Amino acid sequence: MIQIDLTGQVAVVTGGSSGIGLATAELFLRAGASVAICGRDSDRLAQAEASLKAQFPGAQLLAQTCDVLDADAVNAFAQAVQARFGRTDMLVNNAGQGRVSTFADTTDDAWREELDLKYFSVIRPTRAFMPMLRDAAGSGHAAVVCVNSLLALQPEPHMVATSSARAGVLSLIKSLAVELAPQRIRVNSILIGIVESGQWRRRYAKEAQPGQSWEDWTAELARKKNIPLGRFGRPEEAAQALFYLATTLSSYTTGSHIDVSGGVARHV
Repeated sequence: MIQIDLTGQVAVVTGGSSGIGLATAELFLRAGASVAICGRDSDRLAQAEASLKAQFPGAQLLAQTCDVLDADAVNAFAQAVQARFGRTDMLVNNAGQGRVSTFADTTDDAWREELDLKYFSVIRPTRAFMPMLRDAAGSGHAAVVCVNSLLALQPEPHMVATSSARAGVLSLIKSLAVELAPQRIRVNSILIGIVESGQWRRRYAKEAQPGQSWEDWTAELARKKNIPLGRFGRPEEAAQALFYLATTLSSYTTGSHIDVSGGVARHV
C-alpha cells in the first residue's frame, strides 16, 4: 500500500495508454496526484481514460493523443498540461518497444529509426516539460524517470540496434542527472527485462499449445530465457519502481537505475 500523499502534485506519463505507463498512472492517481497521460493510438487512449475514470471517480486526469517523436505534438501536450494543471512535478518517459535484428540485417534506415525513437522519446518530452519541472523544483521536488531496458548494460546480438540505443540513453540519463542536480531536478531510470504486454499476449495466442495456460506458457519461456524468478514481470511491478523514483520516497537518489528484470542481470 502506498504511504505517500501526492495531493497537489502533477504527474505526466508518456505512453500512458497501456502496460507499464497505464499501471504507473494508476499509482499516481491512487496517491492523490493529478495525472496527464498521452499515447499515439486515440482509441486505446480513450479506453485507458475511461478505465482510469471508472477506478478513480472525480480524479484530475488529462488524456491527449501525442506521438513523442513529433516535436509540435509534444509541445502541444505540455501546453495542455500547463493550461489544465498549471504545473508538472514528475515526468515519466515511457519509451517504445524493442527491435529484433542483428548487425547483418539492420539497414541504415532501421538504425536511424531505432536511435530516433529511443533518444527523442526522452529528449522531446523532457525538453518540453523542463520549464514546469524547474518551477516545481523551486518548491522542493521535481523528477524525471525513464523506462529503459536491461539491454543497456547487457546487450543481446539479436537486438543490436536496440541494445546500442538503450546504452546511449543510459548515458544520456546520467548526464542529465548531473546537469540538472543543481536545479534540484532528479533524473533516474528503471531497466526492465521481460514484462507482460499486449505483444506477448498476441504471441501466446499464436504459439501456445491447445489448453496451455498463459501462466504455463510464460513460465516455459522464462525457463528458456533463464529468468531466475521463473516468470515474466507484471506492468505494476515496473510501475512501482517508477513511482518510487518519481516521488520523494527516493529524494536522495539521482543518476541511478533500478533493475526490474527478475534476476536476469549477470553483471555485479
